[in-house]
Amino acid sequence: MENMLKQFIDHNIPQLETTMYELVESIKAPAHLKESMLYSLKAGGKRIRPLFVVAVCEMYNQSLETSYTVGSAVEMIHTYSLIHDDLPSMDDDELRRGKPTNHVVYGEALATLAGDALNTLAFGVIARLNNLSAEKRIELVNLLSVAAGTEGMVGGQVLDMDGEKRLLNLKELETVHVNKTGALLRFSIEAGAVLANASISDREALVEYAHHIGLAFQIQDDILDIEGTSEQLGKTAGKDVASDKSTYPALLTLEGAKQKLDEHYELAIEALQKIDIDTTLLRQFAQYIVRRSN
Repeated sequence: MENMLKQFIDHNIPQLETTMYELVESIKAPAHLKESMLYSLKAGGKRIRPLFVVAVCEMYNQSLETSYTVGSAVEMIHTYSLIHDDLPSMDDDELRRGKPTNHVVYGEALATLAGDALNTLAFGVIARLNNLSAEKRIELVNLLSVAAGTEGMVGGQVLDMDGEKRLLNLKELETVHVNKTGALLRFSIEAGAVLANASISDREALVEYAHHIGLAFQIQDDILDIEGTSEQLGKTAGKDVASDKSTYPALLTLEGAKQKLDEHYELAIEALQKIDIDTTLLRQFAQYIVRRSN
């Protein structure tokens, strides 16, 4: 990992996590519900989505305080999706980030409700950002609704399920992952642009970058599902193959998937060249995503 990115991550993850945990601790809710919510939030993870919100704001020399709150909101959405994804009715997994999944510890009913609670809390967190104009709060809530809902993550999950036991073509597979994985990454980067008052042209370039980074992220996930171990990944390795899911290696071969990964990485870097300010941090993030081992 490049030194600039490592310093950025080491400094900002504690700030993000403190903000996120305090937001959950401050709500009025049954103690065991909050415990279940915090169990999954505190299970770790790379925090890539909230870090992207912060990174874009830092790139434009904007205050980072609000970016921690918006980043917390997107991480809540991401975490809720993982809780639900692990349920027996979905992927039926017992390991997440190296720990027992939420429903294994708290039962299916409470795990489901903890996911629901994180989902709804995320929108309230943004709506209550009194240091932002009403217009910006509405824009962020709308962008998150699109990214997390039927036009984004949830729609992508349905397409992903529809693709089980059937080999998708490349266009179909990209549609799945632009929505299932890429939509929240796109929100994170675009939300940072909203908070930073980025120009329309810069925002378009950042969205283009996000599109390719989202696909690169998923391709690397597919590669790691084959090449990684459960210990490295913190989840069950080989699950995609065992479930007969459509993946980039299944469609393109492992070598072909690696070539496609490099292609999207290069296109992401090209998108950043359209922005006049220093984009080193986002360039290093792109390298991190394609080189990661978990």
